[in-house]
Amino acid sequence: MLRRTKILATLGPATDKPGVLEGLFAAGVDVVRMNFSHGSAQDHIDRANTIRELSRKTGRRVGILADLQGPKIRIARFKDTKVFLNEGQDFALDINFDPKAGDNTQVGITYEPLALEVRPGSRLLLDDGRIVLDVVNVENMRVNCTVVVGGDVSNYQGLILLGGGLSAAALTEKDKEDIKTIAVMKCDYVAISFPRCAEDLHEARRLLQAEGCYAGIVSKVERAEAIVPDVMDEIILASDAVMVARGDLGVEIGDANLPAVQKMLIKRTRELNRVAITATQMMESMIENAIPTRAEVFDVANAVYDGTDVIMLSAETASGKYPIKAVEAMDRICIEAEKQRSVRESDHRLNIQFERDDEAIAMSAMYMANHTKIKGIVALTESGSTPLWMSRISSGIPIFAFSSQEKTLGRVTLFRGVFPIYFKLEDQDHAEANRSVVKELRKWNLAKDGDKFIITKGDLNGVEGGTNALKVIVVGQGLTP
Repeated sequence: MLRRTKILATLGPATDKPGVLEGLFAAGVDVVRMNFSHGSAQDHIDRANTIRELSRKTGRRVGILADLQGPKIRIARFKDTKVFLNEGQDFALDINFDPKAGDNTQVGITYEPLALEVRPGSRLLLDDGRIVLDVVNVENMRVNCTVVVGGDVSNYQGLILLGGGLSAAALTEKDKEDIKTIAVMKCDYVAISFPRCAEDLHEARRLLQAEGCYAGIVSKVERAEAIVPDVMDEIILASDAVMVARGDLGVEIGDANLPAVQKMLIKRTRELNRVAITATQMMESMIENAIPTRAEVFDVANAVYDGTDVIMLSAETASGKYPIKAVEAMDRICIEAEKQRSVRESDHRLNIQFERDDEAIAMSAMYMANHTKIKGIVALTESGSTPLWMSRISSGIPIFAFSSQEKTLGRVTLFRGVFPIYFKLEDQDHAEANRSVVKELRKWNLAKDGDKFIITKGDLNGVEGGTNALKVIVVGQGLTP
């Protein structure tokens, strides 16, 4: 059984060890993530080159996603590296304070507008919500607080305003420089951190295209402002994929609200024909342990039930002790979850009139596949749009995206249930094209005599948006040379 839910694994020091990347390929990783919050430009370039080489060697096209750091708001340094804050004590964040001399009464802050954007009663959170501060007042750019929940605080910890509202721009100067590196790497996707509105994503796309990079845009939903209904739809439509980034989002909106928001985001993203990614702490315990907790197993399975296209590993693979086992565990859980009937049923766009012939062909193929005995669907595609539309329908039928376009093969690596295969159509004759498709399926041991496949293609090879034909073929019945 081919796993349909895609696995996105973050690269880092743990995956640089000999044999680990090869192990991740063997375990079934679909896309790798380069976290630009860490490492040098050359580190990322070297890892991308290794991934491309392994893709060529194994024949498995693994996608590359670059994740920009974004405007992470942080405190400055402590003179003794870290301090302990007691519940009820006073503590201040001061833009004018020495950025290297923090103590247990005050610390510098890297975000100058903070004093202008909070007021008495505002709640500030440090270290993913582990430390809670309530604002008492603001004096000359100094934010005076009371510690509500104390604990250890160390250098450069992230700071969040509960409920959102901080105005930091989504793209920093560092991000704009990193975009130049990403263009050199020819990444398939770029993740934008903390977008507030669709314009943040449009700006990122313009900057990428100016560098000759046409990577897909992933919006990381991390701000409370991004889940306001109208804003949420605009952000989704401005994106190619949407990541439910549960760390910072959970801190901003409160953990108790996160499960419902996750389900809503995944559902709405798929309704709008975009890709959904679920991320953060999915198998956190596997940073140190060889097996996941039962709660983590349920978390991964529930994301599959929700319809997510992709589940993501962060520190589990980047710096954990068991990166390969983490991917293997996710693979097992997804395969079992996908056996449930509810995961394979869909009424997506059932009552909608289609505006494009190629979308109608895609929906027709999926309807037929789900209601007849079909082994798989082959979509001959230039842009990847046809397999994207197909993948919005819940199904147990694999979709094979046959394309000669490298950017398209990279694009479909995130699509649920879609498997990229390099294929160059040499003959415009429909019968010859069908024979070539079957030959390629046999090459990968995906088809045998008697298997029934649906093939979608266009009359004109090499034309985007030209899919206008659907053909049902039976392997071995006059098709193979």
